[in-house]
Amino acid sequence: MLPTPSTDHVSFERVYEPAEDSFLFLDALSSESEIAFLKDRFGPGRGRPKELRRDDDDDGDEAQSSGASLALSPSPVVLEVGVGSGVVLAFVTAHADVLFGRPDIVSVGSDVNRFACAAARQTVLTAVDEERRARTREDAPAATSMRRQTCRQYPTLFQGIMQADLAAPLRTGSVDVLLFNPPYVPTSELPPLPHSNTSSHLGDNDTAEELFQRDSHLLSLSYAGGSDGMVVTSRLLDQLPDLLSRPLGVAYILLCAQNKPDRVKQRVRGWGGDWMVDTVRTSGTRAGWERLQIIKIWRDSDAALCPRDTDLKL
Repeated sequence: MLPTPSTDHVSFERVYEPAEDSFLFLDALSSESEIAFLKDRFGPGRGRPKELRRDDDDDGDEAQSSGASLALSPSPVVLEVGVGSGVVLAFVTAHADVLFGRPDIVSVGSDVNRFACAAARQTVLTAVDEERRARTREDAPAATSMRRQTCRQYPTLFQGIMQADLAAPLRTGSVDVLLFNPPYVPTSELPPLPHSNTSSHLGDNDTAEELFQRDSHLLSLSYAGGSDGMVVTSRLLDQLPDLLSRPLGVAYILLCAQNKPDRVKQRVRGWGGDWMVDTVRTSGTRAGWERLQIIKIWRDSDAALCPRDTDLKL
């Protein structure tokens, strides 16, 4: 089991605290089926015919072949929209060699809450550092030592956290893997986005009530989803076909029961072409009315080994 990144440094008065939805995301991404999917789509040697790839069972041999193959395929770009505390992006960044079969992913996050941006950045950096130190222990097994050599040669490229609305700063077609745990709770209205001189700004003379109102507003941005809890998610879905790389791009999005997941899936299938959508993880009935699921959206194409443009516009 891969360790969950620490968020001990995060002040949860203004930043969403990891909860069942966050951990469901970690479970989905680290499941055997999704690791196999991500490795097949973005792993070492992608760009070569499948029959020429190595599928060794031995971790040491796999690490050696991975290092030799990384230069043949571009680093996948991973974007988490609405990073919050950063626990999901940190998990993916720190364990990229396990999840993707390669350490050299380009990871970046976005959030409208500047406090979340700062917290998430530290969460990712801490997780990467802790994973690096774990690999350098003297008692680390030989397979870990081999992976350490690969990670040194092809390090993870964490690009930081952008204060931005969804994926606004990124180029069309630049995202290979998009992660989104949206504000999904149905609410009567949507809180306004913060600006540098309004709700996210803390003045020296602010009263306790003003601070409470600002903190409450920032937290509401992480859960208030408007009608059916889908206003923000719908905006992201509108952008998704152009945002994801062609033909490899894939998105993982969390939904609750009141978001009407079946309608969301019908919407994606209505895009036509080779678009696919499926549920890859569910919380079952433990969450009550807030029953959660992670859906995966991707193109099912035989052209999945073609090169793609992954330039970032930051």
